[in-house]
Amino acid sequence: MASIQELTDLGAAIAAALGGDVLDHAVSPTAELTLTVRRESIVRVLTHLRDAPETLFEQLTDICGADYPSRPERLEVVYHLLSFKHNRRIRVKVTTDEDTPVPSAAGVFPAATWFEREAWDLYGIFFADNPDLRRILTDYGFEGHPLRKDFPLTGYVEVRYDTEQKRVVYEPVKLTQDFRTFDFLSPWEGMTRQGPVLPGDEKAALNEPKA
Repeated sequence: MASIQELTDLGAAIAAALGGDVLDHAVSPTAELTLTVRRESIVRVLTHLRDAPETLFEQLTDICGADYPSRPERLEVVYHLLSFKHNRRIRVKVTTDEDTPVPSAAGVFPAATWFEREAWDLYGIFFADNPDLRRILTDYGFEGHPLRKDFPLTGYVEVRYDTEQKRVVYEPVKLTQDFRTFDFLSPWEGMTRQGPVLPGDEKAALNEPKA
């Protein structure tokens, strides 16, 4: 596994090679290298990361989305790459809004086709030039994108197979919580700092800093 210093040097080398295409690069305390790149440059960046001898991130393991409604470009696309040659991973991020498309990575990594379909389905991120951009997890005719933070929890319908009617039925989404009996005598419920101490927990106080 690469050290933080090795990943820091790698991030600087990638940024130098790609110039203005890389907006930021950082290494987390857990030794994870993240690049933030320009949306319109994502294909060039991924191609470089795949082909350059010092990177050789030849496998795209995942593409996922994220939603930050308070940002001007609320949607984020996150690419995770793996290098077998160098035994390293890298995370690449781009941002976009609800209307601006992100160039598809399918021409660089064919597996991106399905990952981008999932991001489109759940977040509404549009990928330009994806050869088969359609929903992949929700039902036909579904409206909206369920992983957006402002997606309503009620008012939609869900589909299921009814064994009695022997057919697929549509029903309103109901998010009700079943009645639950709380057992506050259980050691796993109702625990507070002032409450009972489980056997062994008294040792935790020995490590607390003294005022």
